[in-house]
Amino acid sequence: MSIERAEMPVLRRSMRMTLTAAGISLLSLLLASPAAAELLVSQLIVEFKPGMPRAADVEIFNNGDQRSYAVVEPREILNPGTADEKRVATPDPVKLGLLASPARFILEPQQRRTLRLAVVGAPAEHERVYRVTVKPVTGDVSGTDSGLKLLVGYDLLVLVRPPASRPSIRAERRGTQVTLTNNGNASVELAEGKECDASGKDCHSLPSKRLYAGASWRQELPSSSNGEYRVRSADGWSSLKF
Repeated sequence: MSIERAEMPVLRRSMRMTLTAAGISLLSLLLASPAAAELLVSQLIVEFKPGMPRAADVEIFNNGDQRSYAVVEPREILNPGTADEKRVATPDPVKLGLLASPARFILEPQQRRTLRLAVVGAPAEHERVYRVTVKPVTGDVSGTDSGLKLLVGYDLLVLVRPPASRPSIRAERRGTQVTLTNNGNASVELAEGKECDASGKDCHSLPSKRLYAGASWRQELPSSSNGEYRVRSADGWSSLKF
């Protein structure tokens, strides 16, 4: 018993030292508050449909309190949504099929700039898919306080629809598993998915998905009941049951 009483003050001092060290570490993290370079974009998806203008403007806004430098990098996505997907970049907009201008810009705090996207060349038989990266580039943190720079970029999705879209979605059902395949020439959105019992009740929501042309999507379902998706193509909405 005497040994335990002798060790107790040492233990209390050790606990106080540990708590003090933890408090100092927490305070240092709070003092090193991040300096955010906040870029906002007016839209994340740009869709070029036949018969509509072949140019669109996306507004970029600097919502931070520091000057922001940004670069724009357009890339075409080949075989999107498949195992062979890859991004291809080229400085020649004619070869790329898309012009993004300006390629770089400076935004003062609370300033807005316009990024113009324009389709170049004749339309293709199949949808062309692009990702346009808007990426902020900033310098060192200024001032005497330590800090971190948070760089938040955006990957804009750009869809160039073919002159004539041919939606064709096939559903293959095996028990609690369904495989959806897009055999058309343009991507579709699968939304408002649900699986309900025979009476149309006790429904379970299913995840949404953009399904690109030539791609398949397999998912496990909550049960073996009937399922349904709302399908949005370039021509409007339809229903897919499985």
